[in-house]
Amino acid sequence: MKFFEVLSNSSECKARTGILRTDSSEIETPVFMPVGTLGTVKALTQRDLEELNANIILANSYHLYLRPGTEILSKAGGLHRFMNWKRSVLTDSGGFQIFSLASLSKVREEGVTFSSHIDGSKHFLSPEDIIDIQRTIGSDIMMPLDVCLSFPVSIKETEDSLKITFKWERSCYERFNLTVPKYDRRQFLFSICQGSVYKDLRKQSIEEAESIDFHGNAIGGLAVGEEIELMYEIVDYSTDYLSAEKPRYLMGVGTPVDILECVERGIDMFDCVLPTRNARHGRIFTFNGEINLKNAAYKNDFDLNYDDIKTYTSENFSLAYLRHLFLSNEILGMQLATIHNLGFYFEFMKRIKFAILTGNFYKFKEEFLDKYLKK
Repeated sequence: MKFFEVLSNSSECKARTGILRTDSSEIETPVFMPVGTLGTVKALTQRDLEELNANIILANSYHLYLRPGTEILSKAGGLHRFMNWKRSVLTDSGGFQIFSLASLSKVREEGVTFSSHIDGSKHFLSPEDIIDIQRTIGSDIMMPLDVCLSFPVSIKETEDSLKITFKWERSCYERFNLTVPKYDRRQFLFSICQGSVYKDLRKQSIEEAESIDFHGNAIGGLAVGEEIELMYEIVDYSTDYLSAEKPRYLMGVGTPVDILECVERGIDMFDCVLPTRNARHGRIFTFNGEINLKNAAYKNDFDLNYDDIKTYTSENFSLAYLRHLFLSNEILGMQLATIHNLGFYFEFMKRIKFAILTGNFYKFKEEFLDKYLKK
């Protein structure tokens, strides 16, 4: 069974459709992956995710390593069994989380030393450790340890970080091939290309990764403060060099507009906390633009036709009721808003795929942006 297959290419741009096949589920691409950092997509049950037809979620190795810990995950039989999730899981290596706590971490060629953000305890993780942790988690798709950079960053610092990142990636790949899955489920390993906004360094990082036979390739180190048009430019440049035969994953992106722009530039996979985080703050996505549920304008809005898609939320609950829940600090408000936002994202991806297949990507993009940005 082939892990990834491109099913169609747009006649208009680099956009494409495909399918990822893991032992847990088949995933149509382009795909948006809800973020379930600690083995839970915040405010939702696994039943909610299944009813939304989510076929893959993202969890985080760093957080799961610290809590509940690999011993408990191993005893449980891996994350899938621990959280009762039968579909696919991608685990980030935790590199971004470690380096976002820069004051608590120290990078060496052998790995990274850091202090737990939970209790201050000291830890050292090598690239090999990261693979071992993800073997214990049992995720379907694994990510290697990489050096994540903030923006702006100098060329020299970027060059130095690439040397360590490639060394770590090679070590991860070697460890991956020297070990086997702990559970009855195949695992796949992606690369992560870095290089900040420097095209020559991006190309170097991609070429180094392509010299190793990873199952897929991710683009990291973007959406960290650079101008949005510059991010699109780097994505467009990167996909010119990334293998067309492997899935391309843009990490930590994004907004509906960012997704459209980057699908156009050849990206297959996305993840972002935006739909779930915004939902918990009373903001919902619709094809007619974003809605702030706390706005007084919705106090007497009992109409259910506030979006042209149907989710459990939009079919049953008015904006007035949702507003009441948030103003009353009721947990149900967060759950209903999250259901709607992920429903929006999944329908959005479905419509993007249809537009690619029918040769109408640019028409769909223009019509979507006209409605979505009108507010």
